[in-house]
Parts: sequence; C-alpha cells; structure tokens
Amino acid sequence: MELLLLHYPFTFLLLAVLILCWMYPAFRYFCKMTFYQVWIFTISFLVIIVALPRGRNCENMKILRMAILPVKHILGVKIVVKGKENLKTKKPCVLVLNHQNSLDIMVMMQILPNRCVPIGKKEILYMGSFGIACWLSGVIFIDRKKREESIAILTEVAHTMRKDNFHVLVYPEGTRNHSGSMLPFKRGAFQLAVRAQVPIIPVVISSYNSFYSQKEKRFTSGTSTIQILPAVETVGLSSDDVPKLTEQVRDSMMSVYQRISGMTNGGSHE
Repeated sequence: MELLLLHYPFTFLLLAVLILCWMYPAFRYFCKMTFYQVWIFTISFLVIIVALPRGRNCENMKILRMAILPVKHILGVKIVVKGKENLKTKKPCVLVLNHQNSLDIMVMMQILPNRCVPIGKKEILYMGSFGIACWLSGVIFIDRKKREESIAILTEVAHTMRKDNFHVLVYPEGTRNHSGSMLPFKRGAFQLAVRAQVPIIPVVISSYNSFYSQKEKRFTSGTSTIQILPAVETVGLSSDDVPKLTEQVRDSMMSVYQRISGMTNGGSHE
C-alpha cells in the first residue's frame, strides 16, 4: 500500500510535465534541452569509466559516439545522411562542418568516421565529465586567444596525420552561428589540410530552424539533413592558395546549405 502511495505522486508529476509540454512550447524547449544536457554529462561518466584503462586515444571516440547518439530518438530528431560514399576513405582527411548550436554534438556523431579527432575550443576541456570524456577520446583543444600556440598545435597535427593515419574534424566558422547562414570561415582548417597535403571533405548540416529555435524557445520533433560533399584535393597547393581554397569551400557549402535547409524528404534515415 505504501509503495502505491509513493508511486502516485511520481505518476501525477509525470502527467503534469507531459501536459505542460503539450500546452507550453517554451516549457517543452527547456525540458528537452535540460534532458539533452543531463544525458551528455551523465553518459560521459560511463564513457570515462570504460575509456580510462586505454588512456587518451582516438579509438575512445567510438565509445563516446555510441553513448551520445541514442539521445536523438528520445528528442525526436531524425538524421538523414546524403553523400555517404564521399566519406568512404581510409586515408587521412580534414572534415569541415558548419556550426549552429549544441545540437551539433549529437548530429556530428552520426557521420563521424573511425579514427577521427575533432578540434574544439579549450573551454570544453573544463566542462566537467564531458570535457574529460572528450580528452580521453583524443579531442584536440585550442585556445583561440593564443594564436601562436594554436598555429603550433595545428602544425604538429599536420605532421602526424599521415604518420598516425587519422582524420580531423573542424568547425571553420570558429563559433556557434544562430543567423541561419554561415559566418566567414577561419583559415586554420585549410592551412592544416594544405600542410598535410590531405583532402578536405565539406560536410553541410541543414538548418535546425524547422524544429528548433533558441530565440523562440521552440524544440519539437523534426529532421536534420547532412550532405557530405566530394573531397577537395590539396596536393600541390601551398599556403598562398589557402585564401582562395577557403572561399571556394565556403561557397560550395553555402550553396548546399541553402538548398537542403528545410528539406525532409529523401536520403537515408539513420
């Protein structure tokens, strides 16, 4: 009897939350974002436990990827991937993605290839369990305020990419972008690819605006489309070619972004 009495308050609480989510979009937004963040930080503890015996290793990214991806089903986000054939390469490459908001962490995991190391801002390292899990997974942290140090780190990565046979993932906009477009690209990712003489693979994530808006406090179910573009070769290019290369890749990504944003049909549902 006591168990039943204890059970009812939780049932009523759950019903109340569901009703509030249905009636008030802003309440639904805060509930879903809170759940997403709690999932990321909680699951990171489990990743740390599993990855710790191996130490810092990019192979641990597989564990982090498997831990984060299931949350898309709970949040009601379908991810459609197009151009998968363009990512079927065992040779090192630099992936460049457009950056929108924290949902990119989840969406990025959908296409993250094996032995791929994201480059992130140093602040992530201090984000509790998630930062530690990222460090153990081989994420390369850069302090954007220290330009010389950042250049030195990227130079070292360029020298080791081929030797250790790994990919690098970069958000060339350098920061989150809520404008519904793309910010100007920073040249670091392109300098890296040219120095290493490895191809660049542009990856475009459609706008989340059809189901998510931080400004409007709106988070419904919806579909995110990822378009993987053909590789852009850098063999024979030098640092003098980087500005033109940067604009060329951004223009192609911007064109695709405008085309696929809002598109929900076609492709393969993951």
